[in-house]
Amino acid sequence: MPIGGLQHWIEAQRARSPAPMRAWVWTLALGIAVALFSVHLTRVFPQVGHAIAPGFTSPLLAFEFAGGQDDLIAIFGPESDPQQVSRLAAMRTGNEQDYLYMLLYAGFLTAGCIALWRELRRRALLAAALLPITAALCDAYENWLLLDIQAAFTAGDYSPAMASLPYPVAAKFLLIAVTNVIIGAAATQIGRWWALFGTLAILAAIPTVMAIITPAAFAWALLPSAGGGWILLLALAVAGSWNALVRRRPLVDLGEPATQPAQAPVAAPKRPMFGRRRT
Repeated sequence: MPIGGLQHWIEAQRARSPAPMRAWVWTLALGIAVALFSVHLTRVFPQVGHAIAPGFTSPLLAFEFAGGQDDLIAIFGPESDPQQVSRLAAMRTGNEQDYLYMLLYAGFLTAGCIALWRELRRRALLAAALLPITAALCDAYENWLLLDIQAAFTAGDYSPAMASLPYPVAAKFLLIAVTNVIIGAAATQIGRWWALFGTLAILAAIPTVMAIITPAAFAWALLPSAGGGWILLLALAVAGSWNALVRRRPLVDLGEPATQPAQAPVAAPKRPMFGRRRT
């Protein structure tokens, strides 16, 4: 689509009556799918590591922030550990299925940003729809590195991919945090109670920076930081879908554009009369 055509489409969408029924329904459906699949993944990944730091709370988080062979041994255990094989198998299965999870959460957040853009008519929300897509791409690259690192560890080797691992991990979590902040900021413009929940989602995203800087102590905060914005968006999707499907109204009432006041009809000029007027 040419640039001019894209600009015309954006302006047309911005000017139309905000009733994003399909966007909210897609957001709700994908949000439910994300919640169900995340529960499934928590059962697929290994539940307990060999000797991970308490701040990680799960072997997956410890694996994402691994910096050397000692960290990998702390996650999977040494060769003498009978649980090493099962931990490696569970981690590989979980990372393979994680690609589907990336598609689901990227679609969920993208659809939510588009629905909020249709409601509030702010171009920043449309631009924010690119953030979760970029986060999912970083996540996919991270997963590729993790699979390579795990394959090398299984063979008793060291993978050079470990040197590149911190960059996509940090970018993924930061992009998700920024997306949640934007969703929270949008919620503050909808109503009083939504403003409260939006503020909480914004505050919940702050520990992401602390977790990236000191993961061994604060990595546990990454899950509630991401979950705060996602729960808020899921609640918005429920309310938006209800309003669109049942009440046939947008979630945000911006009012209709002002119309021109009706003008009184102008009387036609009288035609001149010649001669005597008949009575």
